[in-house]
Amino acid sequence: MSSGNSGSSGVSLRARLYAAALIVVAVAMAASWIGLTALFTRHLERRVGGELNTHLSQLAGSVEIAADGTLSLLREPADPRFGRVGGGLYWEIAQGRVGGKFLASRSLWDERLALPAGVPDPGGIHVHDIRTKAGDSLLAHERVIVAPDASGRDRMLVIAAAIDRSEIEQLRTGFGRDLAPALLLLGFVLFGGFALQVEAGLRPLAPLRRKIAAIRSGSTSRLDTAVPIEISPLAEEINSLLEQREREVMRARDRAADLAHGLKTPLAALASDIARLRGKGENSIADQIAEVAETMRRQIERELVRARIRHNAMPSSAVLPAAEAIARTLARTPDAEGKGFDLAIAKDFSLRIDPQDLAEALGNLMENAIRHARTTVRLSGEVGDDSAVLHIEDDGAGMSEALMSAAQQRGTRLDMAGGSAGLGLAIAGEIVSACGGTLLLGNSSLGGLKASIALPIVEAIRG
Repeated sequence: MSSGNSGSSGVSLRARLYAAALIVVAVAMAASWIGLTALFTRHLERRVGGELNTHLSQLAGSVEIAADGTLSLLREPADPRFGRVGGGLYWEIAQGRVGGKFLASRSLWDERLALPAGVPDPGGIHVHDIRTKAGDSLLAHERVIVAPDASGRDRMLVIAAAIDRSEIEQLRTGFGRDLAPALLLLGFVLFGGFALQVEAGLRPLAPLRRKIAAIRSGSTSRLDTAVPIEISPLAEEINSLLEQREREVMRARDRAADLAHGLKTPLAALASDIARLRGKGENSIADQIAEVAETMRRQIERELVRARIRHNAMPSSAVLPAAEAIARTLARTPDAEGKGFDLAIAKDFSLRIDPQDLAEALGNLMENAIRHARTTVRLSGEVGDDSAVLHIEDDGAGMSEALMSAAQQRGTRLDMAGGSAGLGLAIAGEIVSACGGTLLLGNSSLGGLKASIALPIVEAIRG
């Protein structure tokens, strides 16, 4: 479905459905071929049996019996196979099974039909499967009649007609060959129908996937439950999971706020103690405690940022309104005297980040930039194929290549690499990293530092 499929394990659901459809169609085609061939064979045997019964009637109407029991025919059946030795079609008229006078077709030559022992009752037609001396299988129809001889005496005659089953088998095989292409075509049609059914059945999963992607990007918070009834339980379970996650996020934020308030008083007490120590001239001890207190404050700040954004959704946030609000606030600070902001950002430029996280990351970077700028801080944005990048640049002294390289190495703490600007960079870096992006440092064309926030693109920003 997407690029995520390449890393997934297991067999595709679509592949399983197509495999099942292929098996069903193959079984159906085989069963149809066997069933239709068997049905044709039965029909063929009935048709051949009807012809044999016609021959029996012709033989019964043409036979004459002399006073001594000698048999003769007024006219023989017209089928030429009766007159050819081993022609495949045979008839026989006999008085009883053994010992009586009999008359047979030329096709039998010196052989008699191996009919079952015992003469059946007159009147009906009996069907037998018999074999010749050569082992050929024959389908035989037998009929017993009572007819008077030349002297008026009634005599019992057994009349039989038989056909070689190889002729029936040839017709059955030919029918099977002719049937195979038609069934193959039908199989393609059925498989096409199954394919349409599979695609129609899987179609609701695509909007569901897009909705989940929209939740991940933050453009929506819940799945639409107006889905097919088979998918509705899944959508409801996902919505319940999202609600549970939001409750956990709220609890994490509450615990972070409690932590901040709980440590605020001890840090204030430490600051008071540091001031008293400095008043007593204990500057060395005061500096050590101040360094520890500052480290604690920085760690608290960073952990509070992590706690707030760890499970947060990533909506699309417009950058220009947030930048304008921060610029108005910073313009009133002493660091901004005689300096200005150049907000070269399109109105529809957005980043995939929570608005509150954007405000905090952007505020730290803009505050750092205005502090070190000489006259101007410029903000600009650009959209690439798979990411959106926001640049914050100043015309200050900038940062050395060594510090920028150290700050961007994996595992390096930005707040230690960047000196007095490090805490703002550290907090911004934590936020951007938690949102799946990257904070990049470089030299600005204005002469100072350029901090770039690169985040995965949101389709909405293209509109």
